[in-house]
Amino acid sequence: MLRENKFHQVDLDNLIEEIASMVKREKRELKSRLIVLLMHLLKWKYQSEKRSPSWSSTISEQRICLELLLEDSPSLKPFLAEVLSNCYRKARHLTAKKTNLHLDTFPEGCPFSESKILELDYLPE
Repeated sequence: MLRENKFHQVDLDNLIEEIASMVKREKRELKSRLIVLLMHLLKWKYQSEKRSPSWSSTISEQRICLELLLEDSPSLKPFLAEVLSNCYRKARHLTAKKTNLHLDTFPEGCPFSESKILELDYLPE
């Protein structure tokens, strides 16, 4: 209906609901990918003896997917900054569980800047 300029026939309630659902899915995907990326950055930094091509591949994959998501939906860029702290908190807890390292091994605040997190070639040392 929109493409045919039949605006008076558009079911606005359903359109609004669909757009809201799309935004929720994109935000959920961004948070999920960010958590996975942060977990792998933490593992890379704090378990250097266990580094593997699989970890660096996951880091690259998540960064590329986040980059594509932000290119498709630039309005998510401020959202990323907004949720970074909460996503890091979740990643920190999950990483502690997955690595059997004590939670205190990892800093309470995110040790990576937003720009470093998204930088394609950055790996923490």
